[in-house]
Amino acid sequence: MKQHHKLTVALCLIWAASILYGEMFAFWVPPLLTCSWPHHHLLKSDVKFTKVAVVTDPQLMDKTSFRLSSKTLALEVAQFYTDVNMRRSFFQSVLPFKPDVVLFLGDYFDGGPFLPEEEWYESLSRFKHVFGLNSQGQAEDIPTFYIPGNHDIGYSRTASHKLDVINRYEKEFGSRNRRFVIGSTEFISVDAQAIDGNPQKELALEVWKFVQNVSSDAKSHPRVLLTHIPLYRPDQTPCGPHRASSVIDQRIWRHFQDQEVMYQNYITTESSKKLLELIKPTLVLSGHDHDQCTLTHKSEAGSVLEHTLGTISWQQGNLYPSFMLLSVPNSVHQNSSDVDNMLHTQLCFLPRQLFIYIWYLSLFVLTLLALLLWPNHGISFLNNAADSISNVMKLSFLSGVTKEKNEDENCEYEMVWDAEGSMHLVKKVLQAPVKRQSDKSQIER
Repeated sequence: MKQHHKLTVALCLIWAASILYGEMFAFWVPPLLTCSWPHHHLLKSDVKFTKVAVVTDPQLMDKTSFRLSSKTLALEVAQFYTDVNMRRSFFQSVLPFKPDVVLFLGDYFDGGPFLPEEEWYESLSRFKHVFGLNSQGQAEDIPTFYIPGNHDIGYSRTASHKLDVINRYEKEFGSRNRRFVIGSTEFISVDAQAIDGNPQKELALEVWKFVQNVSSDAKSHPRVLLTHIPLYRPDQTPCGPHRASSVIDQRIWRHFQDQEVMYQNYITTESSKKLLELIKPTLVLSGHDHDQCTLTHKSEAGSVLEHTLGTISWQQGNLYPSFMLLSVPNSVHQNSSDVDNMLHTQLCFLPRQLFIYIWYLSLFVLTLLALLLWPNHGISFLNNAADSISNVMKLSFLSGVTKEKNEDENCEYEMVWDAEGSMHLVKKVLQAPVKRQSDKSQIER
């Protein structure tokens, strides 16, 4: 019984440690051990920085994710665990860094353009709960900015036929094309889904008019271009050491009638070049790809670094979800070094949720095996089982041997188990049958 008690205690401790790590401690690792604001690594810098946390592609699951009808058990279970994971990631891994600003780079829903009004607002309510947004759309009263993704308003073909989708998006998240200043840097957000649409249609005309207005203004601040769809890159362009999956090549499909975009992986070469020339950004931040990619673009204004961020969700094809910390200098000092005046980025990885669930499943199987194999006697069960098998083999051997003594014919062997579960053979002498007189007379006849 003592060994059985030890086994129970050991299993309980292993389960407690596993659950505490998988549900709590794993999310504390980025802010405590593996990640920090990049400007903290600068030596002897007097420049003050604004701290910006960048998140992309949560893509809250809905009925379009697995083509399941609403309110089915499978869908609700998937939604629950995905939402819980992202909420923990945001509250326990991102917010402990105490960012001054939060940027979302699009794709807040999975089937945003195709959800009816009631279901879309249900998804919006879930989104606000997951990221702790108040009535002004701010995360924990932190200034928060959004850009649209293709899963929010659709590509140009969908958006051009569903203007009500655009209206409800802008009502909740703000203008699709906007500019704002953080620290000493101007952020230019564009509706990337409309950039390569039919240039004669309203959506494409609107975004390019906005870009032209930005270009015509005097550039008084360094600029960061925010686009959900990444800029063009040649096929099989290396994405750096943080890439977890294979590189995705360019694909773009247009509708045969109006030439509006139905699907695309990257902005086209011409549009990418035009954006870089007109906006002249020092940094480009994008999403859409669900995996990390860092590369440098060449333009007339010089080299421009682009960071494509991976999704924050563990359900979007990336085993290594992530977010980014961006340090923006509050002012540009002429006497400061170029390093002090630069934008600094740090990619931070979140817990590998799939691996955590695999460990839970493995531990569950091991627990079942332990309970089935050692139900009464703990670890000593195997030793007792071996003794029992050995005794049974001896019994089988003895039963096949010819007895040499007549006295053994009146004996039998009885199997007896002791308190520890071991089996022993006990020899018992059978009593000789008593012959009655009547029997004797019958035999003698």
